[in-house]
Amino acid sequence: MRVEILGCSGGIGGNTLRTTSLLVDSDILIDAGTGVNDLPLQALAAIDHVFITHSHLDHIACLPFILDSVGDQRNTPLTMHATQATQDIIRKHIFNWQIWPDFSEIPSPENPFLRFNTIEVGKSLLIGERSITALPANHTVPAVGYHLEDLRSNASLVFSGDTTSCDALWETVNAIDKLRYLIVEAAFPDSERELAKLSKHFCPSLLLDDLTKLKSNPEILVTHAKPGLFNQIEKELLQGAGTRNIKMLMAESVLNF
Repeated sequence: MRVEILGCSGGIGGNTLRTTSLLVDSDILIDAGTGVNDLPLQALAAIDHVFITHSHLDHIACLPFILDSVGDQRNTPLTMHATQATQDIIRKHIFNWQIWPDFSEIPSPENPFLRFNTIEVGKSLLIGERSITALPANHTVPAVGYHLEDLRSNASLVFSGDTTSCDALWETVNAIDKLRYLIVEAAFPDSERELAKLSKHFCPSLLLDDLTKLKSNPEILVTHAKPGLFNQIEKELLQGAGTRNIKMLMAESVLNF
């Protein structure tokens, strides 16, 4: 599997800060933040599946625009995969004919640009030789992470999505063989630890505490740093990393496994 990091910032600004989106091979998106904006129309039209971690705008901002831009260039609906709770929020507040048209009814309910598929934590979905499984997460709205596995090599990547301390996540991750990459968030520096706790994000000290529950030793890539705080978060993580292989995730990087 090939995962291209289209966006991994907790905000926007300039030409480098784009919010969360991961392109898996050429046909799957994990979240649809502003990083999607850099894809050409042909690449947008090739996306068949979008897996949403949660309903916050920085993770779904480009989904309505994808449908508007290339829906008529596709022969089949784009499938948005999400838990029922996340679907309900997005349908009520985005595809509601007031914020954006309901593309599950355009051009007709029988032949729409968008369809919804309900996922559940712990249940895997197979797409070709790839397995995608929703993982537990702990955020201010219903949220999940994702486990991506290449069924040919059995190598895996885990993306936590937005979360704070979550024992169920680590219990699940510890059962994964051949975990190559762990993408996990740290949105704030330790000086804003209370804000991190209130908003159910990690800061370096909270993340490092939780990583003591991780039994394997994958490459750990930290995402979702708020604009202007990247260097401080990186410094605090590296100071406390010990023997862990931790570094900040960078947009436009590519992970193969």
